[in-house]
Amino acid sequence: MTPLVLLAIVLGYFAVLILIAKYTSKNSNQESFFNANKNTPWYVVAYGMIGASLSGVTFMSVPGSVAIKSFSYMQMVLGYIVGYFVVAYVLLPIYYKLNLTSIYQYIEHKLGKNAYTCSAVSFLISRIIGASFRLFLVAIVFQNAIALPLGIDIPFSITVFITIALIWLYTFQGGIKTIVWTDTLQTTFMLLAVCVTIYSLYFALGADFKKIFGMLKESSMTQTFFFEANTPMNFFKMFLSGIFMTIVMTGMDQDMMQKNLTCKTLKDAQKNMLSLGFILVPVNLIFLVLGAMLYLYAEQTGLTIDFKADLLFANIALGSQMPFILGFMFIVGLIAAAYSSADSALTSLTTSFCYDILKVNAQSENIKKIKFHVHIFMSLVLLGTIIIFEQINNESVITELFKVAGYTY
Repeated sequence: MTPLVLLAIVLGYFAVLILIAKYTSKNSNQESFFNANKNTPWYVVAYGMIGASLSGVTFMSVPGSVAIKSFSYMQMVLGYIVGYFVVAYVLLPIYYKLNLTSIYQYIEHKLGKNAYTCSAVSFLISRIIGASFRLFLVAIVFQNAIALPLGIDIPFSITVFITIALIWLYTFQGGIKTIVWTDTLQTTFMLLAVCVTIYSLYFALGADFKKIFGMLKESSMTQTFFFEANTPMNFFKMFLSGIFMTIVMTGMDQDMMQKNLTCKTLKDAQKNMLSLGFILVPVNLIFLVLGAMLYLYAEQTGLTIDFKADLLFANIALGSQMPFILGFMFIVGLIAAAYSSADSALTSLTTSFCYDILKVNAQSENIKKIKFHVHIFMSLVLLGTIIIFEQINNESVITELFKVAGYTY
């Protein structure tokens, strides 16, 4: 796959997103940007949130982590299910009863302005860092797979700027109303990319299903449960972490809840939340199987892994020995995975800053102008954060993501 083809794929993909944004933003008002007029079908939200929950971090880092952490990530995923039940039956009823747009307004109601401001600022910090991690991965791929092979001497900061500008372009008008629909497209492409890769690796390994299953079973990579007390992969640690991380990173996160609050009723929002929790189990398992198969392929072909584990998927999918369709789907899947979370992050950051920091809402005077400037400001903040992260990153992205998010949440 040539760099020009990759560039055409990227531009074509964003052209589709912009068309969707143009269609969904028709007859939109200021409330459409913040809550989609509370008129979104729950199953659309649930399906789209798969991509938002997984993101580019899962798309690249989870498969890459299999060699070191095996399938231990599934222990945390099982904890997610319990966490989603808590969100559905404890937090969502509160948010719908008070008809909230920013969920942190409830904290002001219960604990006062100081706690309210602290919560909102903590969200802003955590979401800025999380979205920056995700976009950082995409920018690296764009830089290494498109700009450098074309001989374009473009600074990394410019690559990041273009990446964020494209997000801004299709979110500034429709906001969350557009995102709940673009997320369905992006989730579809992300899952297709994983399935196509597994299918391609199946033939590349030159073995039947039974033999590949035996190879996976015999390898240490597929060990799922760890009960040793002295390991960070201990089942109870990871299971409890999965519960609490879901409660805070979904139920107490403006980004994720803003999509849920676009559902028509509380009952619909609860259906969305519970269905999402259960479907993430097989989806994450597929990502782990993908990681194991990538390492089996690398071992069989003698591929020297002298790069970060996060880049394993990219190096194999874009390799010359793989079919064109795999490289095509990888690029589309990576963009979809990263942007399905990054675009909603930009919208939720804009919403929280307007509602929680500036104390304006959809009915405020000059809200259109204020929202426009805040949207640009938050885009610039993401740009600066990604550039800083590019200078200091030295560990697996998914490890850093959970570590930093843990502090702020």
